[in-house]
Amino acid sequence: LRPTTRHRPAAGTHAGAMDFAELERKEGVRLSWNAWPSSRIEATRVVLPFGAICTPVKAMDGMPVLPYSPVVCTECSGVLNPYCHVDFHQKRWQCCLCNTGNSLPRNYHEINENNLPAELFPGYTTVEYQMENKNPRPPCFLIVLDTAMSAEELQDAKDSLGQLVALLPEECLVGLITFGATVTVHELCDGNAFPKSYVLRGTDDVTQDQLKKLLNLELSPSEYASYDKQRGSAVAEASNALRRFVLPVSECEFTFQTALDELRPDPFPREPGMRPLRATGVAIAAAQGLIAECHSAQGARVMVFTSGPCTMGPGSIVGRDMSETMRTHQDFNKGSAKHYKAASKFYNQLGIRLATHAHTLDVFACSLDQVGLAEMKTAVDQTGGVMVLAEQFGAEAFRSSLRRVFARDASGALDMYFNATFSVFCTPHVMVCGGIGPMSALAVKSKSISENEVGMGQTTSWRICSLNSNTSVAVYYEIVNQHSNPIPSGTPFYLQFCVRYKRSNGEIRLRVMTVARRWAETSSSHDVVSGFDQEAAALLVARVSTFRIEHEETFDLLRWLDRTLIRVGTKFGEYAKDAPETFRMPGPFAIYPQFMFNLRRSQFLQTANNTPDETAFYRLMMGRETVLNSLIMIQPTLMSYTFNGPPMPVLLDVASIQPDCILLLDTFFMIVVHAGSTIAAWRKANYQDQPEHEAFRNLLAQPVADAATAMGGRCPTPRLVECDQGGSQARFLLAKLNPSATHNTSDAALPSYDRAMGGGGGYDGAGGGAEIIFTD
Repeated sequence: LRPTTRHRPAAGTHAGAMDFAELERKEGVRLSWNAWPSSRIEATRVVLPFGAICTPVKAMDGMPVLPYSPVVCTECSGVLNPYCHVDFHQKRWQCCLCNTGNSLPRNYHEINENNLPAELFPGYTTVEYQMENKNPRPPCFLIVLDTAMSAEELQDAKDSLGQLVALLPEECLVGLITFGATVTVHELCDGNAFPKSYVLRGTDDVTQDQLKKLLNLELSPSEYASYDKQRGSAVAEASNALRRFVLPVSECEFTFQTALDELRPDPFPREPGMRPLRATGVAIAAAQGLIAECHSAQGARVMVFTSGPCTMGPGSIVGRDMSETMRTHQDFNKGSAKHYKAASKFYNQLGIRLATHAHTLDVFACSLDQVGLAEMKTAVDQTGGVMVLAEQFGAEAFRSSLRRVFARDASGALDMYFNATFSVFCTPHVMVCGGIGPMSALAVKSKSISENEVGMGQTTSWRICSLNSNTSVAVYYEIVNQHSNPIPSGTPFYLQFCVRYKRSNGEIRLRVMTVARRWAETSSSHDVVSGFDQEAAALLVARVSTFRIEHEETFDLLRWLDRTLIRVGTKFGEYAKDAPETFRMPGPFAIYPQFMFNLRRSQFLQTANNTPDETAFYRLMMGRETVLNSLIMIQPTLMSYTFNGPPMPVLLDVASIQPDCILLLDTFFMIVVHAGSTIAAWRKANYQDQPEHEAFRNLLAQPVADAATAMGGRCPTPRLVECDQGGSQARFLLAKLNPSATHNTSDAALPSYDRAMGGGGGYDGAGGGAEIIFTD
């Protein structure tokens, strides 16, 4: 279904169809429009946003790593790239972004047409610079563990944490905080025969300054008076948090494991009909203060493992009395969620404190009940953190998700990058409206900032506290060139994306991605239409939709989506007036209406049958995943496996369910293997165990193997559901299908009400075993 191309013309010309996936592989960027109208008026007529989906640290084959610092424009801070004009005689270069002339540094004076530095090679539009790091330090992982759970659950959690520490490189720093009714900060130093633990009250917030006093991390006035900042002192060294609470794995692994082994469930009594005392908010605040004191502006993660909601102190989302139910989406709509605003404000402030020090908040929630992810979502999102939802700590899905968080890249280092600064640069005719992704805005002023804010605007730079090779950021642009100042069609323009980040081994890199595209005369020109990337556009619209529905209380999202789609169809559709049957969208737009149809009924916009925590998790994942993964979330893939040939994609429609086929549904968060009624009957008869039915055995195995392959590269690990037609778990498939056949539209009468209800509508009769969906 993707447009294809045989050749990529220079500087982003668009003769013929384009292979956008190939462009992304080379550049790390996908644009919704790959040819832009040259005036503001024409730009408004294309309806859909001008934007880019950038994967800042995408693994790219053949990308050079340059062992020196970049050459930067003195006017716009853009970086020298192959599209810049270089005068080898005058030793000057002209920035392609702002057209400012700059002098080349001394070490570039020997370059010429036959002796170019790597960043000027025509094929190296994306390069990385290896920056100097005078103070390399390993990343820090501060474990915050909930103990208000049963002994069995706590043991599973301790086993998982033991697995986590085993996955870490030995030089990484670790620390441990536990919480229940109180918050306990554990010393991990080997010097003491009996390491101390500091117990904090679970009812009051704690700041960094307060924590320094409580943990005896600050010097007395007399000690401070004699303190030499150059030489240090034995007293200061002994009180340093890096010598007591946060230590390298190689030095404290035994002490850490001993502290885990000695943990017991929270001893505070739990009365019948009452929830346990759980001070999650204070525990996160204490972790933030400790990590800010000992590891500021370095890579660090606060990893919270919790089994229930916060019930005391700041950040509480529900009272202790179980007669008080957990908040729902209906409570949000009515304004009756009495804890929500205060808890959200508290966690948002914690997120700001974490992001200020470039630290990340991760939440691993293992509970059958909600734990407060809806309130924590902003803090996790703006620090680039991870959310994992599971039913229990011992579940394989949870443990595999934990392993994938700490996966290694091709070089053997953690596929985890810290303290990144993401900046964008553009030509004078374009302005930056904002960005949407797992980041927080920096107060960077520029001439390229648009007044029309989309997402996190009023800046051209953002901080990403933590990211991996799949993290993607959406950037939105506005064309501001006036219609009275025409730009010749075919003139190139340039966009640049720079990300400065720290690797887990302490090395600092700067990746520079420069893309070139061309101006078009009007919004209806062939280059504009053929250069439309419907997949990138669908993701840009989806991110704007989820952002606005969370931040604008009176926003009628579905009406906005419908009117936008109607305007797109009016502008680009081909039809005869008063003849609806003649309407069709041109090739580059053919699937875009399907994306919008599935987006409207997706879990990102429809909250029915989902808790606020689940909705927060889904929206958080939508805001950071790549184009391909996000499209699977919006429009799940459905594959059919039969004896008649290889697996084939089929429509997301109830008509695709047939008794003699196996369906594989991939929604990104869940993978469903659905066996038709005939296939299920044969399997229950154990035909697959008979030698003469090897083909049937292979048919059963292939979708399961394909599901395992799809699950292998995702974090969090998707849930795998294997079900039969008519079974109770077949509802996970039916919920995603278009109900083209219902109890009202089916031509054949149902044999009986009981059989229809028991079999989900599937029956062997006039309908040939096809499925129907009961609707209201």
